[in-house]
Amino acid sequence: MAVESAQAQRRQRSRVAELERLLAELAREGGPFSSGYNARLDRQEAYPAEAFRILDEFGMASNYVPTRLGGRLDSVPELIQLFRVVSRHDLSVIVAYGKTILGAAPTWVAGRPDQARWLAGEVLSSTMVTWALTERHHGADLLSGELTATRSADGWRLDGTKWLINNGTRAPLVCLLARTSAEGGSRGFSLFLVDKRELPPSAYSHLPKERTHGVRGVDISGMTFHGAHIPPGALIGDVGAGIEIVLKTMQLTRIVAVSLSLGAADHALRLAGSFLRRRRLYGRGLAELPAVRTTLGEVAASALLSEVVAMVAARGVHTISTEMSVITSITKALVPTLGDELLRQVGELLGARGVLLDVFADGAFEKLSRDHRIVAIFDGSTVVNRNALINQFPLLARAYHSGRWDSAGVAGAASLTGPLPDLDLSALTLLSRTGCSMVQSVPDAVAQIGRQTARGKLPAYVARQAADFARTVDAVLAEVTSYVPSSREVPDSAFTLAARYELCFAGAACMRVWLHSEQAAVAGGTAGALWRDGTWLSACLARVLTLLGAAPEGAGDHAYDRLADVVLAVPEDHVLSLVPDDFCLGSRA
Repeated sequence: MAVESAQAQRRQRSRVAELERLLAELAREGGPFSSGYNARLDRQEAYPAEAFRILDEFGMASNYVPTRLGGRLDSVPELIQLFRVVSRHDLSVIVAYGKTILGAAPTWVAGRPDQARWLAGEVLSSTMVTWALTERHHGADLLSGELTATRSADGWRLDGTKWLINNGTRAPLVCLLARTSAEGGSRGFSLFLVDKRELPPSAYSHLPKERTHGVRGVDISGMTFHGAHIPPGALIGDVGAGIEIVLKTMQLTRIVAVSLSLGAADHALRLAGSFLRRRRLYGRGLAELPAVRTTLGEVAASALLSEVVAMVAARGVHTISTEMSVITSITKALVPTLGDELLRQVGELLGARGVLLDVFADGAFEKLSRDHRIVAIFDGSTVVNRNALINQFPLLARAYHSGRWDSAGVAGAASLTGPLPDLDLSALTLLSRTGCSMVQSVPDAVAQIGRQTARGKLPAYVARQAADFARTVDAVLAEVTSYVPSSREVPDSAFTLAARYELCFAGAACMRVWLHSEQAAVAGGTAGALWRDGTWLSACLARVLTLLGAAPEGAGDHAYDRLADVVLAVPEDHVLSLVPDDFCLGSRA
């Protein structure tokens, strides 16, 4: 298996930095990525056409195409960092522009070689591709889809409607899920790559753009096919394999989706820091008030927790791909949820300035809060992802009690700056036969942290937090073990348990990142301050324990206070991140 070279890593970091420098320049007052410009588009519900042109010229779409097909997609972490950069400037832009990777990915996963080559050429030419899964009366219930594809003498005939489709009107190419068996079921649906440019106008029509609370300028519409004839070569994969391909593809696209939450957290923290540094109340700086510092520390811990989970998941596609059905469900459920709560807390810090449109940052926070709400919904909602995790509870319980875990895969996923194996999407599976190695590695991770504490590398209280976390994980897994699957409705308690398991994964990922990212730990700048004396690890474990209900009130205040100092020291042209500045997640020229 080929391994990503140091030269390839430098190229990826350089590309992320190049995009950040470009957008930072364009974010100056009056520029097409400035808060004022974005606010005007939002109020007009206007499509971000100028931003599209800029990203096209940058060659962003080349990162949607695998290197074997002439593109740049060889690193999922690089892809989510590029999305993160755009997201921290304007979520609406990346929601619209990023849809093409979702529409193209099923062909990378299961398409024929000639089909993939043709589509790669289209994407590299900046042709938009959309993914049409949902229907008005069925939403996420894909097995109830009514749009049909019926065999004909010269291919297939499409009849029916897809609704709430991002770029549904604007995208010429559509990756379409259609019922190919009247009986339906898991083998009753197939995927097709439809080129609307090849259809006569009478064969299809577009639905009106829906007005939305957030991402107002994005083309959220749909399409109806009226007996549209498509060639046999439009089929992606085998007949009846549509649902399987969708589920495997989402193991990639759900990770890409959570990069939007990372960018939103970057933006929110920048706004909060800017406000708190300047605002005075009761004769002192607002950032000096204990309650404010605790909230800011909690916000920063949630942001770092989200970064850890997202980066481990992105690296996991390369290093532990057979467990991604579990990891991506956890990631897509947890990270947007943390993001929504983070934004709520920042709103408390900003007070009136969080809702006024013309007083602070052109109303950027109010827009950000609205725009982010869609992240938890698309590519499988939080409920859908937690239900998928619940379905694997028996496997997760058996694997945890076996005591076995993929040590190499975990180490590779948790080493934020380490090399990666080649991206192999064909290795993705529908179920994880080995459970979740990250959670299964908790006893070993706690033991290692204990040894580091004994050597003076970590303060003693971090070891105590880790031990408390391990006991909580055991308790959660005892509940998972005793869970009895229902053939009828899944009880609410199971979804609560799934949310707790997600937090177990997050805490385990934090410990593993601490143990396997030594290069980041010796960095200077913001990242170095976070790593010093386990500042970020302690704050993140405090946040996890609090959310799990396993920490007494106020137990994390010391960790949050230390983290607040780091946040307030971050220059406004940088972002809070565990990755060193020379790996360039956010520094601006």
